[in-house]
Amino acid sequence: MRSSLHGALVTLRPATAADIAVLAAIRATPEVRRWWRGGPDLPAEIAEDLADPGTHTYVVLHQGLVVGAIQWSAEEEPDYRHASIDIFLGPEVHGRGLGTDAVRTLARHLFTEHGHHRVVIDPAADNAAAIRSYTKAGFRPVGIMRRYERGPDGSWHDNLLMDLLADELPGPGGPAS
Repeated sequence: MRSSLHGALVTLRPATAADIAVLAAIRATPEVRRWWRGGPDLPAEIAEDLADPGTHTYVVLHQGLVVGAIQWSAEEEPDYRHASIDIFLGPEVHGRGLGTDAVRTLARHLFTEHGHHRVVIDPAADNAAAIRSYTKAGFRPVGIMRRYERGPDGSWHDNLLMDLLADELPGPGGPAS
């Protein structure tokens, strides 16, 4: 069983089936659904993510409450090995540094406990708030992935590929400190 991870502001706890309803409610908010989308059955989609052995999902806890989720997966081919992160937080906690802390906490775990040397994240190119948060966590822009993601309107949108190397992680206790 995976254990909880502790950041400065948040705790990341492995997600369970008991978390599906609250995560679906967060994903259903317009501010989150805009970026994460989803079909008519968000609880089923979240349950599918939790059942996927290649995806590791944690709930983001702040002051004991579930305020979002963060997940990671890995490319295990030795010559290309790295991890990738995705995150969503409820709109009531946006702009408070919780996303930055969650991303930094998970990245530190991926570097120190899983031996990854590189972590990537790929927000929509026009998601300025997410890009600011990931930059504060130490991620750097790599480049635009053109027409990377299909939007709810059926048109293709660009995403920004960002990465963080183990020796670049900022903050106390990180490889860079």
